[in-house]
Amino acid sequence: MNFSDHRLLIANRGEIAVRIIHAAQALGIRTLAVCSEADKLSLPAMLADEVMVIGPARADQSYLRAELILEAAKQMNATAIHPGYGFLSENADFAQAVVDAGLIFVGPDANTIRQMGDKACARTTAQAAGVPVVPGSDGEIDSLEDAIAAAQTVGFPLLIKASAGGGGRGIRIARDANELAKEFIIAQSEAKAAFGSGAVYLERFIEKARHIEVQILGDGEHAIHLYERECSLQRRRQKVFEEAPSPALSATIREQLCQKAAKLAQALHYKGAGTLEFLYDDATEAFFFIEMNTRIQVEHPVTEAITGVDLVQWMIKVALGEPLSIQQDDITINGSAIEMRINAENPAKGFFPSPGRLTYLQWPLGEGIRIDTHLFDGYLIPPYYDSLLAKIIIHGQTRQQAFERAITALNETQIEGVLTTMPLHKALLQDPAIKAADFDTGTLEVWLPENLHKLIEKEKDDALTTH
Repeated sequence: MNFSDHRLLIANRGEIAVRIIHAAQALGIRTLAVCSEADKLSLPAMLADEVMVIGPARADQSYLRAELILEAAKQMNATAIHPGYGFLSENADFAQAVVDAGLIFVGPDANTIRQMGDKACARTTAQAAGVPVVPGSDGEIDSLEDAIAAAQTVGFPLLIKASAGGGGRGIRIARDANELAKEFIIAQSEAKAAFGSGAVYLERFIEKARHIEVQILGDGEHAIHLYERECSLQRRRQKVFEEAPSPALSATIREQLCQKAAKLAQALHYKGAGTLEFLYDDATEAFFFIEMNTRIQVEHPVTEAITGVDLVQWMIKVALGEPLSIQQDDITINGSAIEMRINAENPAKGFFPSPGRLTYLQWPLGEGIRIDTHLFDGYLIPPYYDSLLAKIIIHGQTRQQAFERAITALNETQIEGVLTTMPLHKALLQDPAIKAADFDTGTLEVWLPENLHKLIEKEKDDALTTH
């Protein structure tokens, strides 16, 4: 199929905007960038075929303003819009507005986004498709009385979760009835403030669980899975370090889990790239669906590394009408891959943001190394947005080889002028428990205080270099 007549507007910034631009240009598609005043000199603005400033630095006055993006699309004669991740990527109203404007939304339709974006509705949808879910309430809980009644079935400890939540936000833990009475009111207030809806539901809290997610891809008619990613190393429910495939799953469990995910995607008639997230209990080998992300994920490169499939290109191609030509039998796992998120943060001081100007930048070279970034020498990192600077993706024929290559890559990487989370990743890669894959979603929160002294010493060394 010839895509050269299309003009793709990227409604995002940073490394994902660069990633989409490269994918689209490889397909012969003209790329259109929108940016804030703070991003006029950014790499996406330089790489795109055309660029338009749509508003001030603050995201709520630029990247989160759907009407400004749609007006830019009209002025630039766009035919399609890719939302990337974050910002408006899972906003059903925006997806519908794109279609209503006569444009193509690169992602699932608004109904699917809305259906799976409501966490309580997503649970019901998964159950109807035969996918196991964590024991929880039957839909949303409106009152404390109903919550107390539901808790008798769900059992303690439990989570109070915002139905419209995402990114680890809108979640409270209750270990008994007294905590439930206190946390329920707080959870409703936080959900209302963060997401505009105070709707919550209850879910059993599995204390020692892994966070496993399955990548799926569909064209609206057919859907396949591209195996799973291990995303258990998290800080405040935000992912820090990801790998594929998960070192915890047997071949039998992997097949069962991934087939369930593909079944749900098929039931949704899913169009585009999406991710189904599961909790996995090592002790019982049980897995439970928790939510779906109807967009490309930050960690998608590890899946691309082990499968050889370009997920962003396929998102674009199916959105523009090309049927998915990949069959499930075509997807195999080749080796092991890890992704390290490099943020402009100081892990030795509570991950305090570290914006500023880059004075020197050097990326590693070598087999199995991929860098996804929007950085360049002299770039001024703005303080207005997410602190993600780059993703260092490492592929090896074995997990051990991937870890060894990752250590070498970090040692060869130089980012001067700001402090970053690289010292954290160096410490993680050399930790015996991490190397042995002996961890769960709570591990990093315990690990950090115990290893803080190492990060502080590393910060002192880095400070001598960066200042």
